[in-house]
This record gives sequence, structure tokens and C-alpha cells, in this order.
Amino acid sequence: MRSGIRGVPRVHRPARALLLLVLLTSAALLGACGKSSTKPRAGTPRSYRMGFSAIPPKPDFPLLLQTLEMFTSRADAAIMSNEAPWDSLLAGVPPDEFVRRQQLPLAQYYRGKGLRVWVYLDPANGLNRAGESDPLVAAGRSITEPAIQQLYRDYAVALDTLIVPDVFGVVLETNLIRAAAPAPLYTAIRQVANDAAADIRSHDTRVQLSASVQVETAWGKFAGSAYQGVDTDFADFPFIELLGLSSYPYFVWPEPADLPSDYYSRLLIGHNVPVGVVEGGWTSESFSTVVGTPAKQTAYLERHARLLDSVGARAWFQLTFTDFELGGWPPGAAAGLLPFSRLGVVDSALTPKPALATWDGHFARPLQ
Repeated sequence: MRSGIRGVPRVHRPARALLLLVLLTSAALLGACGKSSTKPRAGTPRSYRMGFSAIPPKPDFPLLLQTLEMFTSRADAAIMSNEAPWDSLLAGVPPDEFVRRQQLPLAQYYRGKGLRVWVYLDPANGLNRAGESDPLVAAGRSITEPAIQQLYRDYAVALDTLIVPDVFGVVLETNLIRAAAPAPLYTAIRQVANDAAADIRSHDTRVQLSASVQVETAWGKFAGSAYQGVDTDFADFPFIELLGLSSYPYFVWPEPADLPSDYYSRLLIGHNVPVGVVEGGWTSESFSTVVGTPAKQTAYLERHARLLDSVGARAWFQLTFTDFELGGWPPGAAAGLLPFSRLGVVDSALTPKPALATWDGHFARPLQ
């Protein structure tokens, strides 16, 4: 759910603030809820783990718990993808204290369900790739400041040390930031991401380090240009051991069948690293000039699985398991959420959509 390039809708900050409130106030209650489960396995093997993030249809704790219980039964991994908690860090909250209180219980819940945990930490503005994180702007601070960069680095180390994820991404959608943001901002984000990766590696030799790129941007679709690739991203972020992929192709491709067979593999030419999809999806309803249907969403999941198979992907994450209940959000937030509000494989009442059976069918394949 990112933006910053012409033609990509933006999710407004009130929506993010309310969602963050739900997730943070509920995190402390999740640690005791985990329970290991056995997943079905049948059919052609898959190389990738599958999962979602903890986003409910609306800011409501009981609904969050229902969402978690429902998605963890059809997942073998979960992703924790967030901006740094700048408000707390600037207020002097020690990074390890914040992680123990707000992030660790959720990770423990996931592991209690038998899921692997991936972490992606965003030094930029996750909803507007042309700008800085809103809390930093509100405080009159900037990621270009050495002191702010050090806060980010310290938080990244605390997150890795306490959560112990399988994969840690220290920056997201690097090519979209480079295309949308002022050059000094991109330079600062590149610096802090590389420094954070080095700090993590000095404490942890096990975790796989990652950065993500925006696939449609790499194909030149949002800028109306020719294929761009991701060579610059590998050069600017040489720590990449696994390339994360962010893809919302319904903004620029009319049909799932239109996605090229080398949609992911072309990005890897000359780069011998594994990949994992860390966010994305296809809308099941239309908005603006985008035409979405349940049948298109189902066709996309089938097409996507074949694309993942073609590159031996390591992960398939959708950030949203459910649709958003737009009436449960303030009007301004609901308007911003609209373009991403129907990506779920269940609707906002947790009723299965046709896409759920497709997801379940691929999840039932044995994991290599």
C-alpha cells in the first residue's frame, strides 16, 4: 500500500494511525494465544512459504483476533512490516523496551502457531514514497540527520535481536523511493539502510538480510517508461541476500493473464539471490478506472503461483488477509483505503471469497 509515483493511489495517514493503534494496544494480549497447528500437505511441491500480516478489517481487537485465528490456519509464515515507531523513539522509549512490549508478543503468537517470521522495517514513509515518515515531519526531524539514523539503526538491532526473524528487510521499495523522493532523501535512506544492515550483521550472522523493490516500477509502468530493472538497487544495497518483491499489478495490467512470464525472473538476470513476495495482491472489486472482479482475483492467484514457481520463490505474502470494512474507518481514511480495500481472500465479515479456495489449494501443496 505504497505510493509516490503518478497513478498510484495514496492511503491517508488517519487510516494508518488507527490501524497502528489496534495492533499495538492488542499486541500484549497475543502472547498467550498461540497454539501449534498441523497444516495439510498434498500435491505438487511449492518452494515458498505463504502468509499474511496482522491487519483486521477495521480497528477492532476481537475482529483482529478472529482474523489472526483464521489466517494462521492457512499459513506457514507471517510478515511484520512497519515503519519505525518514531513517536516512541523520539520520546525516549528505549528500542528494546518498545520491541518487548509491542512487537515480541505478536512474534511469539505466530511462533506458537508454528509460523516462521519475516520482518521488514521501513525508514521511509510507507504511504508516500516521495516524502519522509509523517511522525518525523510532525516533530520537525528528518532521516537525513545522523541522530535520527542512529535511532533507526538501534531499533533495527533491537528488533532483530528480540524477534529473531528468518529474514530482515531494512528498507522497502527502494526503486520507488529513488524515483519519487528528492535525491538527498534517497541518499539518506540508502545510507541508513546499509548502516542498519551492517549493524544487524555484526550481531547476527544467521539472519538473511533483504531490501524490497516495487515490481511495476521496475517494469517502468508507473512512470510510463521502458523497463528499468533493479541493477541500481543491487548496487546501492549490496547487502541484499534475498530480494523482496512488492507488486500490485492491477493498477497497470488489465488482466492477470497479461503479466509477462518473466515478470519476476527478468529482475533477477545477473543476480544470484532468492526472492520472496512481501506485499501485493489483486482487487476483487472495481474502483476508478480499475476493473476488478472475484474471477480476476482468483485468476491472479493462479497466475501468481506459476510466476512464483518459475523463480523458486521463498515466500508469498499478502499484507491483507481480509477486505477492509470502509464504514468502520473515518471518511478520509476510508477514501484512501479504497484502492486496497478488496485485496483480501475473505471479505470484511470474514466470509470466504472464491480466492480463498485458490489460496488454500496452493497452501495444501507440500513445502519443499
